[in-house]
Amino acid sequence: MEKINNAWVDPAARAEELRKTLRYHSEKYYNEDSPEISDYEYDMLFEELKLLEAAYPQVDIPTSPTHKVGGAASEKFSKVTHPVKMGSLTDVFDHTELKEFIRRTRDSLVADGYAEGDVVYSVEPKIDGLSVSLTYESGRLILGATRGDGVVGENVTENVRTIGDVPKTLTENVSLTVRGEVYMPRESFHRLNAEKEAAGEKLWANPRNAAAGSLRRLNAAETAGRGLSIFVFNYQTGELFESGKAPTTHSETVEQMKKLGFTTIPVKCIPADEDAAVAAVEEIGNTREDLPYDIDGAVIKVNVLAMRESLGEGTSTPKWAVAYKFPPEEKMTKLISIDLQVGRTGVLTPAANLEPVRLAGTTVSRATLHNIDIIRERDIRIGDTVIIRKAGDIIPEITASVPEKRDGSEIIFNFPESCPSCGEKLVFDDADDMDADGISANAEVGGAVRCINPTCPAQRERRIVHFASRGAMNIDGMGPSVVKLLLEGGLIKDVADIYALRAEDVSTLPRMGKKSAENLIAAIELSKKNPPARLLHAFGIRHTGEAASEAIVGHFGGITPLLSASADAIAEIHDIGEVTAAAVENFFALPETVRMIERLGEYGVTLDTPAGTTSASEVSADLEGLTFVLTGTLPTMTRDEASALIRAAGGKVTGSVSKKTSYVVAGEAAGSKLTKAEALGVAVIDEDGLMKLLGR
Repeated sequence: MEKINNAWVDPAARAEELRKTLRYHSEKYYNEDSPEISDYEYDMLFEELKLLEAAYPQVDIPTSPTHKVGGAASEKFSKVTHPVKMGSLTDVFDHTELKEFIRRTRDSLVADGYAEGDVVYSVEPKIDGLSVSLTYESGRLILGATRGDGVVGENVTENVRTIGDVPKTLTENVSLTVRGEVYMPRESFHRLNAEKEAAGEKLWANPRNAAAGSLRRLNAAETAGRGLSIFVFNYQTGELFESGKAPTTHSETVEQMKKLGFTTIPVKCIPADEDAAVAAVEEIGNTREDLPYDIDGAVIKVNVLAMRESLGEGTSTPKWAVAYKFPPEEKMTKLISIDLQVGRTGVLTPAANLEPVRLAGTTVSRATLHNIDIIRERDIRIGDTVIIRKAGDIIPEITASVPEKRDGSEIIFNFPESCPSCGEKLVFDDADDMDADGISANAEVGGAVRCINPTCPAQRERRIVHFASRGAMNIDGMGPSVVKLLLEGGLIKDVADIYALRAEDVSTLPRMGKKSAENLIAAIELSKKNPPARLLHAFGIRHTGEAASEAIVGHFGGITPLLSASADAIAEIHDIGEVTAAAVENFFALPETVRMIERLGEYGVTLDTPAGTTSASEVSADLEGLTFVLTGTLPTMTRDEASALIRAAGGKVTGSVSKKTSYVVAGEAAGSKLTKAEALGVAVIDEDGLMKLLGR
């Protein structure tokens, strides 16, 4: 044990914990384009690991995230080996670290014989996007590739061709590779999220992840409609000048790339002076709000290419450049009022209405407050001056109040006794953990306040939106705005009513013409064929997500048996706990649920697994500790149904093949996952082989 930051810590255990956390969030960020924490939080974890490995070399390992670049290349695209490694830069987070970089590199170059006056640095904005390389032969674009792990990336040439800022033909007949940053302008980002919200889909967290997800679409036509742009910022290799002239400075390469037709990053050159470097990055930081795109820092590089060679490379980053990372932007504004939003499970979430303020390039007038515990812990009152921050989230959050600015008119917020939507009495979750003021005594409880009225209008609307969403019944065209129209028009009252809709009635609604109505009815009809596990998930039962729904339906064979299933019987399923089992039993015991199930069946919605399909209740094998990947089309069941069987028997189903995969279950038209399994020596079985493992 060692004392680190006034706490006793096992360096090896902490390093491994940090590595595990960073790998998880790196996968979410780079490969799934779905981050769960802000860039700043990730950077702080990364920095802690770097410092720990430096202080205790014995805990450093070659496979640490501190020695790697970005994420792995996806299996969806063919692989590309970069002619020049697309590395990352060392991050610095304050002026002291930036000044130390200037001093260190300047002194090293002077010691190598360079005159101090000849040492010049380039400073440029750090675009928050996705790094790519572009390769040209005889002036024509032949290859576009993502960075991947820095050595091997993904071939996204056809997608790159759809970006208007990418020249297909250069102004000179040269062959070269350049590096750029694909980004999504804020205007395109807001348009895309508005479309996703209308369709009831999950919103992109920020423009960077929207850009990454858009560039990596399998259909290039989808990429074309996303409004992506690119800045080219680095010459990698090849002929930059048609005359064969060799460049001598970075700023010269940027100027020539601009002449060739590229949209280049703006570059400013400064002398080897610490204060000049600080002023330059601050100048860039002050422009953030006015830019039509996101930047998350500034890049400072030694400008003369020969000097870079003199300084050389570190273990994983060059010694001649750093990235200065801006902290999450914070602003002060006034909290005008607090609204309560009722979610589909009845939980009330407080949201703050603010005096509008510009933050990270957008005007902010709303911020999340999470729950009553957060409001109390941060002493946030109506009328307060508050500090808001936007660190990668769509909705900003209030981080603190400013008590010294109070004038006595501020009001302490309390939850009402009745639901603002239906007027029924509210309850506190885990009431035994609440004190006299209704504040959670347990931080993990989170002070949840809930409306338990099953006919609450606010819950009803959100339940229907969830039912139709992509992860549930996947009714295309039935997003929040359409659900609202259907409810306001009196055409539906619950999810069963969806299947009684007629095109002629839907077409009379505002903004719903004949074609839109026909498309919606076709999508509703198609959803009837969804497997029962999707239907169970679509009901939105508390504590019952996709995996639990698959396991439960796999065990019981469908929805109908759940009408009489006890919590004890449900809890016998592997990985289904008592809380989930009780929630499922309570839901199916409600008279309105029974009637809804009857009506869904009458309308032709698939309630139970078709006859002849194996159900998990027939499975006797124990697959505990085994990991499966499914690929291709199985002959007698869907992959969802096969996954449910595996999970019900204690196995784990993942989406990617690795050395830790126990079996790949391959059906017809199996793709790259089968190829990777064969390359890694992972056992490959078909549906019959899976049935044998399951004891069939």
